[in-house]
Amino acid sequence: MKKLNAIIVWCCLSLVYTMATAQVINKTTRKILFIGNSITWAGMYVNDVEAYLRVQYPGRHFEIINVGLPSETVSGLSEPGHADGKFPRPDLHERLHRVLQQTKPDLVFACYGMNDGIYMPLDSVRFQKFKEGINWLHDEVVKAGARIVHLTPPDYDEVKGKSIGYTKVLDTYSDWLLSKIHSSRWQVIDIHYPMKKYLEEHRKLDANFALAQDGVHPDETGHWIMAQQILLFLGFKTVASSVSITTSLQQSGDAKKLLALVAERQNMLRDAWLTATKHTRPGMATGLPLREAQAKAASMLSAVEVLIPGKK
Repeated sequence: MKKLNAIIVWCCLSLVYTMATAQVINKTTRKILFIGNSITWAGMYVNDVEAYLRVQYPGRHFEIINVGLPSETVSGLSEPGHADGKFPRPDLHERLHRVLQQTKPDLVFACYGMNDGIYMPLDSVRFQKFKEGINWLHDEVVKAGARIVHLTPPDYDEVKGKSIGYTKVLDTYSDWLLSKIHSSRWQVIDIHYPMKKYLEEHRKLDANFALAQDGVHPDETGHWIMAQQILLFLGFKTVASSVSITTSLQQSGDAKKLLALVAERQNMLRDAWLTATKHTRPGMATGLPLREAQAKAASMLSAVEVLIPGKK
């Protein structure tokens, strides 16, 4: 009970801090890059954010780029036998330079941590590799002239997952990232503890409730919690009471259709960008040539904008 109370207090303080320090997207921001592992690659939270921004800013011209890569770490670590021994985990160090050089982002949202402890108990060496990787990522993005906002890792569910003790790992990684707000004046959004709080509260009512059936990959609700925290950070206070992305887009004529079109377009562009930036992970779909994908995306955007009130 004491632990749950502490989590609730932490989440409330985190929400107050997030709303008090909201960072509105300035008018010079055009390219917004999302980078991370399979949770970012799945893209639901990215799509939620894009759909919401397009409705709220009908006169703005955003280019939202998702280059999440399944299995990836920023720590450079890989557990023995990953992917049944077919290949080690991809390391962001191998591709970040190409991604930044080709996408030229103004704003970067980075979400790492879930894979970085390689699903083993807390260990000082692995933790240090995570910290070194995050510090390196931060510096590289800043050197490229972009603003970076870090996301704490999503919550790991030990009831559904197989890695006992991994919740403590991600608590520790999240606490360290949050400490950088004050120690280094970083911009950090907490998605970890809001997801943890939501899971624990709902599991008290339903023992089978889960946000991630495998303990790792969030479902639609889990992704909305992630998107919600990003949107709160960006100053959209009304999403605090929204239970889903569709309820938050009620001013749109057909929120479900809008979101489906955004997702279809984003998935096509994601595969094109991953192919163009030459990731090295086996087993990924080959995307369209980038110029072809961008031309197709421009046409698809017209269908999206038809559903946006006030869009001219």
